[in-house]
Amino acid sequence: MYTTKLHLIPLILVLLPYLAQARSYGGRNGGIAIYWGQNGNEGRLNETCATGRYKYVNLAFLNIFGGGQVPSLNLAGHCDPSSGGCVGLSSEIKFCQSQGIKLLLSLGGGIGNYSFSSREDAKNFAQYLWDNFLGGHSNSRPLGNAALDGIDFDIESGSTLHWDDLARFLHMYNRRNGGRKVYLGAAPQCPFPDRYLGTPLETGLFDYVWVQFYNNPPCHYNGNITNLIDSWNLWSSRKYIKKLFMGLPAATQAAGRGFLPPNVLTSQVLPIIKRSPKYGGVMFWSKYWDDQSGYTRQIVNFV
Repeated sequence: MYTTKLHLIPLILVLLPYLAQARSYGGRNGGIAIYWGQNGNEGRLNETCATGRYKYVNLAFLNIFGGGQVPSLNLAGHCDPSSGGCVGLSSEIKFCQSQGIKLLLSLGGGIGNYSFSSREDAKNFAQYLWDNFLGGHSNSRPLGNAALDGIDFDIESGSTLHWDDLARFLHMYNRRNGGRKVYLGAAPQCPFPDRYLGTPLETGLFDYVWVQFYNNPPCHYNGNITNLIDSWNLWSSRKYIKKLFMGLPAATQAAGRGFLPPNVLTSQVLPIIKRSPKYGGVMFWSKYWDDQSGYTRQIVNFV
């Protein structure tokens, strides 16, 4: 009995630095969110989930909808939804979900044509999303019969109106989903409040807010972390935000400006933002760039 305890001493000595490191990062554990879908060279969806590094995957993008347009999903080089070529993703979606990963369909993006002409237009689109991507039924489901976990708002152009209506209508489907929640995510720019998502976020209906802390000099990393942390603190002070994520480019080429080196994230930024009760983790654009840089492999044990 005493011999066994003595044998444990070398192991404990080895683990002490790691235990101390864990304490320095606080008790809050977060997750990594990743955007997938805009580069055919980033690997398959099931391969993305099989890495074990990501807790949330946003499928990007449904970038044409509203105003009487036929909604159009663009998954770049992965598959062609218009020809039914993406229904095979259904089994991959189910695999990801079996690993405890939440998959959201991302609306908008930097390139596309999307706006609502009225509240009724937003309501009809919510019905389309429910029938074709969530828990409803349709003969033309682009991703097959798998039901995604929710919808992500990455709204960067078009009209600023009726996005709050869309959030409310989507939230109403929680009552019709057999107890399965429809999760809502949002990816606002870091200048506060966001032009497109400021009003929708005030509804308090969004489960995840992964703010884009890049391509915005007043609030992204520019060699020191002051502006970045000040902006994080402003966002985290909003009562209607449940879980806040720091959105970052996964490589220097992934954004025009605002790349935060992995060692700066782990040594300077995470120890601060993990103190926040709103801390949810880190979001990256995108899986392709993460593959090139190996960013999340370097930071996954710190998040």
